[in-house]
Amino acid sequence: MLKVAVIGVGHLGKAHARIYHELPNVELVAVVDTNEKIRNSIAQKHKTTALSDYNDLIGKVDAISVVTPTISHYEICRTFIENGIHVLVEKPITNDLKHAEHLVELAQKNKVKLQVGHIERFNPIVMEISKRKLNPIYMEAVRLSPFRFRSGDIGVTLDLMIHDIDIIRSFVNSKVKKVDAIGVNLLGKNEDLANARIQFENGCVANVNVSRASFKSQRKIRMFCPDSYVSLDYQSMKGTIYHKPAEVDLVKLNYQQGPPKSFLGIPFEEFFFQKILKKEKISMKAHEPLLKELQSFVSCILEDKEPAVSGEDGAEALRIATMICDDINSNLQLIRQNLRA
Repeated sequence: MLKVAVIGVGHLGKAHARIYHELPNVELVAVVDTNEKIRNSIAQKHKTTALSDYNDLIGKVDAISVVTPTISHYEICRTFIENGIHVLVEKPITNDLKHAEHLVELAQKNKVKLQVGHIERFNPIVMEISKRKLNPIYMEAVRLSPFRFRSGDIGVTLDLMIHDIDIIRSFVNSKVKKVDAIGVNLLGKNEDLANARIQFENGCVANVNVSRASFKSQRKIRMFCPDSYVSLDYQSMKGTIYHKPAEVDLVKLNYQQGPPKSFLGIPFEEFFFQKILKKEKISMKAHEPLLKELQSFVSCILEDKEPAVSGEDGAEALRIATMICDDINSNLQLIRQNLRA
């Protein structure tokens, strides 16, 4: 039995506690939270111990989930890694790149598993499409959400966009060459809306739009590939692939000069999406992403495997997000200077 604890049992942390309590090869030793009412409620529900100080877990657990505000990630993770305890930390890994890199070094030195909670990696539609070699040329991601009065210690780039940054880099598999970004704050000092154009060394370009001040939630990504166009909806967990005709056929038919006689009188939407492109609905087996994520974490410990989303992955996503935040701040300073001029 793997002895685990959850530090921070608010909105997401209580789900960690629930799943650990249900996993057959895991013992939920304790839950930790500064809010006495919350920690006692969750502990009672799952018949475990409630603690106010995470240091009391040292020597009593094999692994922990850190589900606290981002600003506290570094100190908590460092404490447990230095004591040889495996760590799953919710995204972003930290709010400081140097701290993230230090955690990665410490995990390697102490031979512990450090996994970062980029949960979209475990979305069933993402897991299914990841089995294919897509080689995207251009990507568009949109992530919109109402403000939930959580993660106010960071801006929307580290709060929401980092999900798409991680997904995009996992598909592109290339280093970032350049970013161009802009952001707007609506609710406080940190940006609540942001747009980033990410250019990779292999030529791929990704355009990402995020907002945590929207009326409706939306989480979608589109990929334009050499032989296909892919549309994924994270929320509905659905996806479609539109397969292009072979390049030689496109050149031969040259639809841009006009439709063939057989297509005359047929609406564009019908002949393009039904007769030119071959539509494929992505089939998959539905599951709870957080369950898969925690199962993966437990498995990598028990079977001594690399985490599915490693500390290095989390640090690289943070590095790109930091580049975007820096560019947002530079552009906002320039805009303010021009307005004052």
